[in-house]
Amino acid sequence: MPGEIPATLNREEAVLYAQLDPARLPRHIAIIMDGNGRWAKQRFLPRIEGHRTGVKAVRNTIRMASDIGVLALTLYAFSNENWKRPRHEVDFIMMLVQRSLCNELPALRENNVRVSCIGRCHELPTSVQDVIAMACEGTAQCTGLRLNLALNYSAKAEIADAVNAALRQRNGSPAPVTEEDISQHLYTRDLPELDLLIRTSGELRLSNFLLWQAAYAELYVTPLLWPEFGGASLLEAILDFQKRDRRFGGLSMAAEAVAAESSGKSSQ
Repeated sequence: MPGEIPATLNREEAVLYAQLDPARLPRHIAIIMDGNGRWAKQRFLPRIEGHRTGVKAVRNTIRMASDIGVLALTLYAFSNENWKRPRHEVDFIMMLVQRSLCNELPALRENNVRVSCIGRCHELPTSVQDVIAMACEGTAQCTGLRLNLALNYSAKAEIADAVNAALRQRNGSPAPVTEEDISQHLYTRDLPELDLLIRTSGELRLSNFLLWQAAYAELYVTPLLWPEFGGASLLEAILDFQKRDRRFGGLSMAAEAVAAESSGKSSQ
């Protein structure tokens, strides 16, 4: 049944929220924030203007996830492969990460949002590391939404790091590394299981993002470019998620009932 509509929602968002089942929200949502450059190109603007405008989409998405009670939100902010982009664009993104975290920190604390970072963050510029540490420490006591920023992130690197960490923990033991061993050493080990992975811009690929965690996550692709995404867009993705029949390799409840009935008849 629909819950009480948060007072912070606008009319469009409130209409969408009223269709949701608050008891079946995805616990952990991840987003590939794609399309900043194309958004800028369509408007004959420099690519960096797409990144700048994308910050507003980030703010609105965090607000919505926090307001409706999502437990964790992971945003793909900068991949390991993004270092291949032009130097001026990379420098702008690094500056934007620092400025955004500094500017948004009071609002994040006010809204009880806890910040964390995944990826090889130790390879980021020192100034960026310092701001990330400040944001993480400044929100460490927050108990609401867990905002997880993927920076200098690569899913393949994460899995390699997890395997190596598991091997180091074994101290030379010949026992094979298990799936559980790897899961316990992933960057996201203290987050809920990933339920919903959203990609903007209409591209149909995972782009080396949360490959392990996405094994049974529901995928949602929208043609919206990232600067066009917002609170209503997130609610639409969640509505679609709640229509899915999540079987995790098994049968749906209806199929299980049919199978059980058939089995009963065959045994008679």
